[in-house]
Amino acid sequence: MGELDKRKLNGHKSAVIWLTGLPSAGKSTIASAFGKELLQSGIHSIILDGDQLRKGLNSDLGFSPADRAENVRRVGEVARFLMHNNIMVIVAVVSPCEAERQKVRGFFEKDRFVEVFVDCPVEVCEERDYRGLYAKARRGDIVDFTGVTASYEKPRNPEIHLRTDSLDVPKCVCMICDYLVSREIINFCNK
Repeated sequence: MGELDKRKLNGHKSAVIWLTGLPSAGKSTIASAFGKELLQSGIHSIILDGDQLRKGLNSDLGFSPADRAENVRRVGEVARFLMHNNIMVIVAVVSPCEAERQKVRGFFEKDRFVEVFVDCPVEVCEERDYRGLYAKARRGDIVDFTGVTASYEKPRNPEIHLRTDSLDVPKCVCMICDYLVSREIINFCNK
């Protein structure tokens, strides 16, 4: 069955919704809420969460610049495979390097890769950090921690910019849905 046939069968296009931002900015929370919204709308989706992928597929990688680049590449390849099987793919990974995100964008046709900048001040991310990772990084227990000892390059031109220090999760989900409807990637969203 070809991609067009799968699209007709499922009633929607597929795309990769790539949420990027600092640790504890809200990527996984938004991804989960958005995934539930798609499910309620009858849209097939899957969430590729960076923390979960680091425990399995990417467990052999560290946090050096080369390993971070490989992490992003692998996630992009999995996302491409799933998207070509007409699954809406929601990716929630820090992906701190603009060049690596742009390489992944190059895997996809126009409007099939939607970059969502989950923007939150590092101070707020630290307050939200229930795992204590920022504190460990500041003590020197974690090296190369994005936002403390490793840099994060903000997206230059994301399709969607979510300020999670001032927007609640339902509003963030609504903004993503509205964008996808405006691009005719999906026809509806319950919101």
